[in-house]
Amino acid sequence: MFKPHVTVACVVHAKGKFLIVEETVNGKVSWNQPAGHLEADETLVQAAERELWEETGLRATPQNLVRMHQWIAPDQTPFLRFLFSIELNDMCATEPHDDDIDRCLWLSAEEILTASHLRSPLVAESIRCWQSGQRLPLEIIGEFNWPFTKGDHTGAA
Repeated sequence: MFKPHVTVACVVHAKGKFLIVEETVNGKVSWNQPAGHLEADETLVQAAERELWEETGLRATPQNLVRMHQWIAPDQTPFLRFLFSIELNDMCATEPHDDDIDRCLWLSAEEILTASHLRSPLVAESIRCWQSGQRLPLEIIGEFNWPFTKGDHTGAA
């Protein structure tokens, strides 16, 4: 059975800059939006909030859904990535709680779009999507029978 990895990411913007997390993957420095996998028993928005806090130390709720991306990584891993936007009034200090994150950076769109060490092509594509101005309300995401409870196994997909 086909089972893509479901991930969330946040384009965090404040005063013309975007929040990027820097991590070392296989010995190479790479940049990404605060992002990660959806975990059991959480909504997509909750996953985005959790990943933002773990990777940056910031607590914020996404304001919009920007886009959903379907992507096959070079190693043939399939992903469904839900991209959210968060607009902040100020560039906040960061404090990553995830040991995989080396540091956080506030960068211009140009710095990100021209970088050679992005985690995936979706990092630049996410900035371009944000720049397009398209925003969808969070209400477009429905959580049916939420929250899930033990014993609530309808078998529906």
